[in-house]
Amino acid sequence: MPDIKALLAKAKPRERVVKVMLDGETAGEIERLEAELLTVSEDWQPSDLAEQHPGRDLAGRIAELREKARDSEAEFRFRYIGDEAYSSLLADHPSTDSNQAFDSESFPRALIAASCVDPVISEADARDLFKVINQGQIQALFDAAWDVHNSASLVPFSLAASALLAAAVGGEK
Repeated sequence: MPDIKALLAKAKPRERVVKVMLDGETAGEIERLEAELLTVSEDWQPSDLAEQHPGRDLAGRIAELREKARDSEAEFRFRYIGDEAYSSLLADHPSTDSNQAFDSESFPRALIAASCVDPVISEADARDLFKVINQGQIQALFDAAWDVHNSASLVPFSLAASALLAAAVGGEK
C-alpha cells in the first residue's frame, strides 16, 4: 500500500483550458455571409457548364474570416485553488436565494478570477471581459472554472480521440 506522502508527491491540481474567440465582429460577419451563401445556393441554376457558382466568392471570404477568427482565439487555463480557498470563495459570495449555493452575479467572476492562471485575471478584468464576450463564452469560462473544482471524473474522455484510435486499430487488421 502506498504511503500518503508518496501519493501527495505525485498529486497535481486539476487543470482545464478553454478557448474563447475574442473577435465577435468577425463571428457576426461569418454568420451573415453563411446566411447569404445559403440563400444564393438555394436558387442558383447554371445557365451553362462554364458558369461559376455565385457562392464561390462568398465561400472564399468565409474561409478567410474563419482564419481571422481562429487568430483571435485566446486560451484560458484554469487550475483548482484548493478546498479551503474554494470554500472561502463560496462563503464570500452567498446567494440571497436559499435554493442556490452562491450569488449568480458575483461568484462566476470571482471563481474565474481566482482559478484562471494563464492569463492571470482580476475580478475587475473579468468584469471588463464580460462586457465584450457573449453569455455563451462567459458560461464556457465559468464551466471550466467550475469543472476544475467540482468534476469527479478520473480522466477526461474524448469521443473524437477514441473514434480515431478505434478506426486506426480496425484499419490495421
